[in-house]
Amino acid sequence: MPEVADDTKTATVRPTQEVDVVIVGAGVAGLYMLYKVRELGLVACVLEAGDGVGGTWYWNRYPGARCDVESLQYSYQFSDELQQEWEWSERYAGQAEILRYVNHVADRFDLRRDVHFSTRVESAIFDETSSRWLVATDRGDRVVSRFCVMATGCLSSSNLPPFRGRDDFEGESYHTGRWPHEGVDFTGKHVGVIGTGSSAVQSIPIIAGQAAEVTVFQRTPNFSVPARNRPMDPEVQAEVKASYTELRRRAAETAPIILLDRNDASALDATPAQREAEFEKRWQHGGFAFLGAYIDLSLEPEANDAAAGFVRRKIREIVDDPETAEVLCPDSTIGCKRLCLDTHYYETFNKEHVRLVDIRRSGIDEITPRGVRANGTEDPVDCIVYATGFDAMTGALMAIDIRGRGGAALRDSWSAGPRTYLGLGTVGFPNLFTITGPGSPSVLANMIPAIEQHVNWVADCIRWLEEEGVPTIEPKIEAQDDWVEHVNEVASATLLLNCNSWYLGANVPGKPRVFMPYVGGFPAYSKKCNEVAANRYEGFALGVASA
Repeated sequence: MPEVADDTKTATVRPTQEVDVVIVGAGVAGLYMLYKVRELGLVACVLEAGDGVGGTWYWNRYPGARCDVESLQYSYQFSDELQQEWEWSERYAGQAEILRYVNHVADRFDLRRDVHFSTRVESAIFDETSSRWLVATDRGDRVVSRFCVMATGCLSSSNLPPFRGRDDFEGESYHTGRWPHEGVDFTGKHVGVIGTGSSAVQSIPIIAGQAAEVTVFQRTPNFSVPARNRPMDPEVQAEVKASYTELRRRAAETAPIILLDRNDASALDATPAQREAEFEKRWQHGGFAFLGAYIDLSLEPEANDAAAGFVRRKIREIVDDPETAEVLCPDSTIGCKRLCLDTHYYETFNKEHVRLVDIRRSGIDEITPRGVRANGTEDPVDCIVYATGFDAMTGALMAIDIRGRGGAALRDSWSAGPRTYLGLGTVGFPNLFTITGPGSPSVLANMIPAIEQHVNWVADCIRWLEEEGVPTIEPKIEAQDDWVEHVNEVASATLLLNCNSWYLGANVPGKPRVFMPYVGGFPAYSKKCNEVAANRYEGFALGVASA
């Protein structure tokens, strides 16, 4: 693999810089957006808070961090040369390998020279007189641009709950979403882990393999199935590369843009023995294919109960202590929170030095100078790992002072929950695009193909506006209202509203409870986007304020 370039050698932003497109974020979305803007012959700059490319894979370096979509599908498809030349080493790539991949893409397409690192965007203000966005950074830079593309990521704003006494802790504290780049040595330490979501499920087995003691504080148990990760089979990789075009086409015809061997039969039409055999087959195979066992797992409570019951039985078989096993068993709908994929997560609780504390009734009482108090009892620890997830989908956008027509703040426009048209734009904010924003499939799909679809749509839109001489574009209020209603209606027809999940923002105190991603599936969504564009951007106001 090529060496990662030294990002500190890139040019700095001029005090006032004028470009055609300003892109916020240098992750998978921001880099591809830059690539497409260059194809249009336009000038762009990317503003990135970190000192390197990679987005979520730059920040999330916690032990065991790994993608839950198989490597051969979690990758760019815009360049067949790139698909053919890159060799993946595992079925599910780890953080370090994915970061090497993104750096390779940045270098291969010479993208780094237009990315300005260690530059956090503080505000983006639309100037109605010039129809330009004025973007300001924490370094005092000013960038003027016709278009502003927010490639800030769906899972990029870490959620650190305001536990009482949190700042009084005298030991070391870490958040899985902002892990030290140099790593952490837990040898001989007593580590307290708060949270049992995806990052905890991945990191706890690794931490337990190093630390002297591990105490896990669990508020809500999550369903997890084995990933069955393994080294990449060279023959499998060669077969996929030989038929990538067809495989990508087939994946795009599925709701999550992932080939999962989905079963179109109903669980209700199968006998209990048949269901057990189907679930067992998929449990042994590993990965999200488990949720593809039957077509109605997310629609019919009885079908979902069958799948959930299977996983609970597995937990009870794996975990030796019956009381611990019961605490680890979720009593919720499987799939209404993102399913976790693990490597020996439940087995970790059989280790003598690993203990589970159930805090579902009262939560964390407080963080003390010496440890964590829960259920009225203090657990002294040397280190605390906050595996408390993200302010998903809107957190990074809300951290920026974004103001549209009339000085209206996006924070105010979204105070009751995000409202967009297709997840691409919002009323009152001309020429502002959000990549995989709320109201699009985003986190319910394979993120890289979802990102590519969004970026391609935005690039085509910019090209069309240039050719037609249209100065601005923004959603019409009626189109936005109709789309938000549709997103809610589709979600209500499923079981996905049964959980207090981060899909709803329920993990962030005070955040409005709105189901943010579009659950109608990628094929229906992409068809709608294509129809809107083909009809001269139907539902968008062109060159004038929204009706």
